[in-house]
Amino acid sequence: MAHQHSFSQDVGPLGLLTGEQRMSRRTILQRLAGLTLAGGSITSFVASCSSPTHSPSASRTFFTSISIKTALYTYRGHSAGVIGVAWSPDGTRIASGSNDSPVQVWDAANGGHVYTYRGHADAVLGVAWSPDNKRIVSGGGNVDNGRGDTIAQVWDAANGGHVYTYSGHSLPIWTVAWSPDGTRIASGSSDKTVQVWQAP
Repeated sequence: MAHQHSFSQDVGPLGLLTGEQRMSRRTILQRLAGLTLAGGSITSFVASCSSPTHSPSASRTFFTSISIKTALYTYRGHSAGVIGVAWSPDGTRIASGSNDSPVQVWDAANGGHVYTYRGHADAVLGVAWSPDNKRIVSGGGNVDNGRGDTIAQVWDAANGGHVYTYSGHSLPIWTVAWSPDGTRIASGSSDKTVQVWQAP
């Protein structure tokens, strides 16, 4: 029976792959990973996987015809894995949080280091800029023991000074966000709660 290379909106590509042509989960994931890295389309992926007349040379041609872009800048300064990054609203800076505990701020135009904010006892899991570009909030916690300082901290984006600390979560804070008007801060934690705070 011939395989079709098109599919309707309500049928997912994994459903097609696991229908007529049985493939292992590992094979599907490996091919999807290759597709993602190459920047191809799902339709092309399904066609290349499910066609019984598909040849290895056709696959090589498909993937080698995709251009791979390289990084513009690489920011180095953390001593452990980076978990959270956020652009400043004006696009000039980048804040990053890591397992090494400080928040780092970088110049987005040239990759230069601007500030290091120290105040968390453990990993910084989430960072976010205020809408007015003036402050950064960071959320922390220890990902290994599930505890840590479990606090959110606010920093002055201009000079790296500490502004305020929020304490209320019982487990690590994985994500933080400012309200669009800049008056509130939300934090999400492993303790299964979202907390909203008045911005300083």
